[in-house]
Amino acid sequence: MARSSAKARKETLDKDLDKFVSVEEAAGVLSRGLVAPGLALLFIAFAGVVASVVASGEPGIFIIVAAAAIGGYMALTIGANDVTNNVSAAVGAKALTIGSALVIAAIFETAGALIAGGDVVATISKGIVSPDAIATPDDFVWLMMAALLSSALWVHLATWIGAPVSTTHSIVGGVLGAGVASAGLSAVDWTVMGGIAASWIVSPLAGGVIAAFFLYLIKSLVIYRDDKIDAARVWVPVFVAIMGGAFATYLCTKGLSRVMHLSAGWLLIIAVASTAISWALSHRLVAWQSRGLDNRNQSLRKLFRVPLVISAALLSFAHGANDVANAVGPLAAIVSTARTGSVEAAVGIPLWVMFIGGAGISIGLLLFGPRLVQMVGEQITKLNPMRGFCVALSAALTVLVASGLGLPVSSTHIAVGAVFGVGFFREWYTTRSPRRRAYLARKAERSRAAGGVPALAEDETDGAQELPVAEIARRRLVRRAHVTTIVTAWLTTVPLAAVLAALIYLALRLIG
Repeated sequence: MARSSAKARKETLDKDLDKFVSVEEAAGVLSRGLVAPGLALLFIAFAGVVASVVASGEPGIFIIVAAAAIGGYMALTIGANDVTNNVSAAVGAKALTIGSALVIAAIFETAGALIAGGDVVATISKGIVSPDAIATPDDFVWLMMAALLSSALWVHLATWIGAPVSTTHSIVGGVLGAGVASAGLSAVDWTVMGGIAASWIVSPLAGGVIAAFFLYLIKSLVIYRDDKIDAARVWVPVFVAIMGGAFATYLCTKGLSRVMHLSAGWLLIIAVASTAISWALSHRLVAWQSRGLDNRNQSLRKLFRVPLVISAALLSFAHGANDVANAVGPLAAIVSTARTGSVEAAVGIPLWVMFIGGAGISIGLLLFGPRLVQMVGEQITKLNPMRGFCVALSAALTVLVASGLGLPVSSTHIAVGAVFGVGFFREWYTTRSPRRRAYLARKAERSRAAGGVPALAEDETDGAQELPVAEIARRRLVRRAHVTTIVTAWLTTVPLAAVLAALIYLALRLIG
């Protein structure tokens, strides 16, 4: 009897221990999920502490500390959402692992923000609201605080639902809504707003068309050639040279525009020189890389990996130089107004403010970036190094062309639109290209003549091998659910950020 009781107690104890182990495992999983939000809260608190130390004893210190915390929050959301588009193509194409892509983006984003982020910004984003329409400096402070907080909240929500949105449009919507709540509809420059609305259409369409055009060239000139490697030796250096010239000009006009001011003549010289240098270097690299490669598409991927990695780094640098202003611009304006008691049309950016912006973007990218990197790079459509190269090249060229034409564009919309363009072009090309059909027929005939079964690479079939024509036409290479979610988020960014900013502004005025 005693033995039976001891055995029962032992089994009960084992079960209890198992329960404790299960609870500990569940707690471990839960705690890992809370690490990133916890670190983000620590950074926001750190931003407030930095502001309290720097502004100690100054007028408006409480406003400055609160604005610094909100600015840090905004920087985190920019890193989590906007920055991911610069490296998504490289990750989706397997040219970079997600870890290495995040590290490269964080380094170059921070470098772009600190080296070329500029020392002066306009106090009212994009000239949407006239500073003269703001009644008092206090109204201006609450307006910018509401705009900063509303845009951060909206970008946070968009990141949570998996939608890459324009942080520039978010801050524009915030300034618009708070400005209307403060000074009425007459204070808004609706011509500027019309141009921003036009960019919702221009940016993704231009990015998609340019990316699709270069993918068409690569398919026509390289992929669907009988001797792919020989064609690659001729044309890959040409494509890389175009990318080199585009990125050199892109960096001079966008990434380094606040550090140096170059005339059109100098920009042309830089573009030509960088194109020639890129061709010479790429020609040697491709000649070396292509030695002994098999005549198959898998071999071609190797030739596009290095340019794709470089493009991810350069896009991140240019983005850090430009879009850090979305976080630090309103913060710098609040700091200046709180210190001087007056509203200036343009203000200087203190180094500590720029540091918060650059560090926040990098930390947000590392903590929360993987989700959107994977979504844009892997879930909208399948990318490889050739397609990813087209996306990256489109991002630089579209910004250059739009800037030359004076069209307002969004780098986020361009990058995601380029991914859409590549996917939709593949759908069209799979069923309608005479060159592709002729190439596949020649390959099948050679294989049958040799007594084998035709073996086609994924790039040659796009997943449509040995399928009926009707089935090929039905297959979709772009996930429509992501298209719907992202486009809806784009169209609602400015209105929702504006409504949210107006409500926050009214609440702050009641509290203040």
